[in-house]
Amino acid sequence: MPRDTSAYRQVIVESFIASATRSGAVRVRPIPGQPFSTTLSVACSRRLKDTGRYPLGTKFLLMVKMTDRLGGIPFLYAYHGDQVVDVTDRDARIFVSEFKRGRI
Repeated sequence: MPRDTSAYRQVIVESFIASATRSGAVRVRPIPGQPFSTTLSVACSRRLKDTGRYPLGTKFLLMVKMTDRLGGIPFLYAYHGDQVVDVTDRDARIFVSEFKRGRI
């Protein structure tokens, strides 16, 4: 059965080191200026967190949906099988500047 894509939105995310965790693991978060808070976690393919493939701070265009998995803490989910599209800082600024709606 195909997945329902109506709940998904395009969002630019970036990789970063989570200083709040002891492990110093690479995480992914939305960049500022979009409808989703930058404090939301993004569950996505491990490829995006591979610093051998993509350096820290790399920005990606993902299709995400907000979920809370059975009433837990809300997070963004990106299907791991979707195509990985890395974007430049310039493209990310253009994408965010074209967005006119409020925060979710």
